[in-house]
Amino acid sequence: MIIVTGAAGFIGSYMVGKLNQEGYSDLILVDDFQKTNKLPNWQNKKFKQTVPRTQFFQWLELQNPDLIQIVIHLGARTDTTDPNEHIFQELNYDYSVKLFDFCAKHHIPFLYASSAATYGDGSQGFSDSLTNLTPLNPYAKSKHQFDLYVLNAPHKPYFWAGFKFFNVYGPNEYHKGRMASVVFHAYHQILSTGKLKLFRSHRPDFQDGQQKRDFIYVKDVTEVIYFFLKERKNPGIYNLGTGKARTFWDLGSAVFHALNIPIQIEFIDIPQDIRNNYQYFTEANMDKLKKAGYNKNFYSLEAGVQEYVQEYLMNNSYF
Repeated sequence: MIIVTGAAGFIGSYMVGKLNQEGYSDLILVDDFQKTNKLPNWQNKKFKQTVPRTQFFQWLELQNPDLIQIVIHLGARTDTTDPNEHIFQELNYDYSVKLFDFCAKHHIPFLYASSAATYGDGSQGFSDSLTNLTPLNPYAKSKHQFDLYVLNAPHKPYFWAGFKFFNVYGPNEYHKGRMASVVFHAYHQILSTGKLKLFRSHRPDFQDGQQKRDFIYVKDVTEVIYFFLKERKNPGIYNLGTGKARTFWDLGSAVFHALNIPIQIEFIDIPQDIRNNYQYFTEANMDKLKKAGYNKNFYSLEAGVQEYVQEYLMNNSYF
């Protein structure tokens, strides 16, 4: 069996769909299934059992660990604006440590989600070999703290890998509210107003709308995870972006083109409460992933946005 935590969420449910595509149905889905707004993400998937997040470790102790093929740990508290360090300590660090230690004890391969937010302001670059980082919020700190735990743990699973997700967008994020991708929010804003508001720059070295991020389509994210599920070689922490930073103007333009609506972009100030921690540039260094043998091309921003908008958002459909 394969265990997927966060299986009702955005990336987790897409990962379950990817596994179904590849012929896997002996899946254990772990999440908070009481959240009805996530129901369409997982209700039509093929799986063996759902296990509530709060009961997962009790359930795990009753299983034969030899029957667990791999754990894909994608569950986390992901609200980067939440100042509550306790909830991140509990859900992102303590929970992950307990699951990692279980996998190490029973020799179960372990794949997990880290985050590019661990890089902080990016002043040290975006190499996945970096460990002396300064995250800017409790979410990012919890992710970095767990990365360090994994790297320094005296006992590890025989295979493990972590993935520093950059700016992921794509199907199954309807439930995420303000934490949904810029593509999602741009789509709805353009439909309702005919125009798009982007943050203006508050730095002289960036023009308005020219802030850059490494935007990656969720389909590519799950392709990489599936690659490691199959290969189980070269344990380590890997960046998971495209390696090509694109501007918010580019992203907005791609959404307008996908909707066949004339481009109309305006600029607004970055809110004061996030201005000091706002990232102006992120771009994944992808050398390590390529050396590990992953050689598939990533979706371009334009191709990913077009597919997402036209095949999913315009039809209110799920993967």
